[in-house]
Amino acid sequence: MRQIEWPTVGLILACYGLWALAGAVIWPVFPLVALVLMAVMSALHSSLVHENLHGHPTRNRWVNEALVAPSLSLIYPYRRYRSTHLAHHNDARLTDPLEDPESYYKARWQHDRMPRWLRQVLVVNNTMIGRIVLGPVLGAVGFLAQEARLIVAHARGVRRAWALHLVGLLPVLGLVWAFGIPLWLYVLAVVWPSLSLISIRTYAEHRWHDAPEGRTIIVERSPLAWLFLNNNLHIVHHQTPAAPWYDLPRLYARDRAQWQALNHGYVYRNYWQLFRAHALRPKEPVLHPVLHQHPAPPPPDTQPPAATSLRGQTA
Repeated sequence: MRQIEWPTVGLILACYGLWALAGAVIWPVFPLVALVLMAVMSALHSSLVHENLHGHPTRNRWVNEALVAPSLSLIYPYRRYRSTHLAHHNDARLTDPLEDPESYYKARWQHDRMPRWLRQVLVVNNTMIGRIVLGPVLGAVGFLAQEARLIVAHARGVRRAWALHLVGLLPVLGLVWAFGIPLWLYVLAVVWPSLSLISIRTYAEHRWHDAPEGRTIIVERSPLAWLFLNNNLHIVHHQTPAAPWYDLPRLYARDRAQWQALNHGYVYRNYWQLFRAHALRPKEPVLHPVLHQHPAPPPPDTQPPAATSLRGQTA
């Protein structure tokens, strides 16, 4: 029992409880208030999923998964997010468009193959307003398309992850139906805004820097810190992923100067400062500044015969 992080358990219960209260009690009287509260709780649930996959609030992986399995934002299966996010925590590969699953950069050959309109959409997506408005849609479409390819290819564990996710969705969708909220409205007024709230945090979490530690941000203060479970202090989380969310401010305050030196001054006072600087101006280029600047690899049917033969022998 001493190994259970009770503040996190309590927050999980409060998150689901307030979401259900909004749908069951507030929706019939004040529908707009209910939808706003449900969107905020869905965003908080996303932060709790992130906390749980890092080994919180218990030492048991299956218990942690079960605590957040019913996904309020519907789209991302816990196990798929866990797999990609833990790969993202290889700090030596942060921002690499081929190695970091959460990188917003593109390799040159990826960029050059895109239609012009998509390149322009990605430029807009690299502004803060663009990320808040378009980011949830682009992220969901890209993720679902990739997952469909993995399912068709029988990638290990993907089908099971989606099966468990669909089971976890049953109580959520059942309650949405019981509340009398149309599913299309729930998606537009709860799921999309909840992912937009999370995109405020993820917008500038990482940048390219020669030093791996210089790639991860510090946003010192924000009224949204509770919603993000203090992951605005993102370098602290990346360096101490086993620390629970409620310890991150203490760890940062204890060695503030050292943390800022470690991440090479990648520091903002708050998200408003970030918004003023990059609301309509891209913070980063779409094309990665350094990595994978080689030409596009030729299509398989134009490979030299020797290479084709070698692949056949290897297979």
